[in-house]
Amino acid sequence: MPALWIARADVTDAALYAKYIEVASDVIPAHGGVFIARGGRVEPVEGASRARNVVARFPSVEAALAAYNDPKYQDAVVWAKDASDREVIIVETDA
Repeated sequence: MPALWIARADVTDAALYAKYIEVASDVIPAHGGVFIARGGRVEPVEGASRARNVVARFPSVEAALAAYNDPKYQDAVVWAKDASDREVIIVETDA
């Protein structure tokens, strides 16, 4: 079943986060991920929101996890963690 990778972040160091984005922009598609939303306008309607939101669609949870666990991604995720407050989840979908 397909899966969505959903990342929400408040960026605290734009230059360092840009380095992370460069790597993630290569690794995610290499594992079958297709970006649905990257940044853009946010309209909070319930609960807490984050300034940057990214959604990528993968063919499966396994493909999304392979992208997350890719050594290149794991090297870059250190930058993301140092440059933002964020959370990332992978959700299986039936659509």
